Amino acid sequence: MTALFLPKDLLNHFIITDIQSLCEVKLRREIFYIYLEEKNELPTNYIKEDYESKGFYKAKIIQDFPIRGKAVYLVIKRRRWRKKDTKKEIKSDYSFIAVGSKLTKELAAFLKGTGLDTSRYH
Repeated sequence: MTALFLPKDLLNHFIITDIQSLCEVKLRREIFYIYLEEKNELPTNYIKEDYESKGFYKAKIIQDFPIRGKAVYLVIKRRRWRKKDTKKEIKSDYSFIAVGSKLTKELAAFLKGTGLDTSRYH
């Protein structure tokens, strides 16, 4: 059911670890924070090489479509992978984030279609 509210294919790569509904007193609005953690699965283009998971990068917060009038923020933790012999680090590449913004692609496209200026979200 949650997949109906999240960007397409997000749950193919991430698991939901927490959902919080908070009230911002100053702004008088309720907010959903959906916490996601990348699955412990090596990106497919590196499977033939010897990498190991080395924890996570700092979480990123990305705004998505509101749900029932509440602002929605995805708090995403991506895995950090390191090649065992060279110590080179890699991370998965995901296309659900609009380039140069902190919005999902779907929300950025919607806002652009309404004529709203999305530059304030960079």
